[in-house]
Amino acid sequence: MPTDLFNQETYQPLASKRRPHDLSGFFGQQHILSEGKPLREAIKHGQPHSMILWGPPGVGKTTLAKIVAHTADAHFEAISAVLSGVKEIRAAISIAQQQRDAQGRKTLLFVDEVHRFNKSQQDAFLPYVEDGTVIFIGATTENPSFELNNALLSRCRVYVLKSLALDDIKTIINNALPELNKNNNSTLTISKYALELVANAADGDARRALNLIEIAADLVGENTSELTTEVVEQVLVGDGRRFDNKGEYFYDQISALHKSIRGSNPDASMYWLCRMLDGGCDPLYIARRLIRIASEDIGNADPRALEIALNATNSQERLGSPEGELALAQAVVYLAIAAKSNAVYSAFKTAMADIRSMPSYAVPLHLRNAPTKLMKELDYGKDYRYAHNEDQGYAAGESYMPEELNDKQYYFPTDRGLEVKIAEKLRYLRTLDKNNRDKH
Repeated sequence: MPTDLFNQETYQPLASKRRPHDLSGFFGQQHILSEGKPLREAIKHGQPHSMILWGPPGVGKTTLAKIVAHTADAHFEAISAVLSGVKEIRAAISIAQQQRDAQGRKTLLFVDEVHRFNKSQQDAFLPYVEDGTVIFIGATTENPSFELNNALLSRCRVYVLKSLALDDIKTIINNALPELNKNNNSTLTISKYALELVANAADGDARRALNLIEIAADLVGENTSELTTEVVEQVLVGDGRRFDNKGEYFYDQISALHKSIRGSNPDASMYWLCRMLDGGCDPLYIARRLIRIASEDIGNADPRALEIALNATNSQERLGSPEGELALAQAVVYLAIAAKSNAVYSAFKTAMADIRSMPSYAVPLHLRNAPTKLMKELDYGKDYRYAHNEDQGYAAGESYMPEELNDKQYYFPTDRGLEVKIAEKLRYLRTLDKNNRDKH
């Protein structure tokens, strides 16, 4: 009998069908759910508490919340911060109050994507969490420290959920295959390599794995009982790995790329570059970060790094993807192996800190321009020494700082790369300055 596409009761996603009702069918998160862990003990004894579940998509946040409610025999009420506002919050609280007053039953209020609620919406939960009207469980893919109010955080325990291991994903897929019987009632199987492909593509996300398997099952012929590599590859065409653009994982990965380059590890740098490109990151965003890295972490130890980063950006702009991405890869490797110095970066930060904390000292008279007669009469430019007219093109002993900061030094070259030569030159010039002062 053909499926009625308009009859919503006839279809339930495989990921929903396979949702476990207790911890015996729940995979992963052993760091918080193994025997003796506080969360497992709370679930086992039906004594839930308010919590924030923080982790990537498809790792069991919603499922875990439902298991908590089921084990505690609590009414489960769910709202999504993507679709809801204060009106929906009030409605959920009203239901919780009815459950409490009419049946003496606890309500577990599950708020998906809780980080999408603004401050006032988050504040709306506080009195009801405080007086026990609801047990609050918020799910978020973003760092709660940045996205949630301190007041709400202080009333909840934060649990960090991790991406599922490859073996967990494989087990989940194998356990779900009996649900995908074809019309001839034969149970689908999956080849070993096809299983590996799907598990890798799922990237630690159980829901994604089951969605991919379900789509693959629809492509299999009526008389075929195996999900082959060919079928799975059809499903995976153009299917990028998880990359939460501008979210927590986005910043984790760009941080890993930056630190790998700073740590002079070209292999790790290449890995994180490719992870970001594969996940759909804008190559020009990466290019801009490489320009920053060239100045912040390499600086004058190898000034060519900045030029190469700029050239890679230009190549990406001119060629687009995927051709331009090879130039980014070249730049990443060069930056990783280049001599490192943050001397310019440190000098800049220190000077900016001084500017913001010190008075606005006057420009010394001899450094001021004197285009008018009045300015000359006021001694603007008086006694200025034109460096090109001096021996070696250097006005030894000349001062260029405000008088109050005459001996201030911001730039301290390292003993790496070109800065070795720069340091030697600065030492020589300072010797000339000292000799000049001693003469006068």
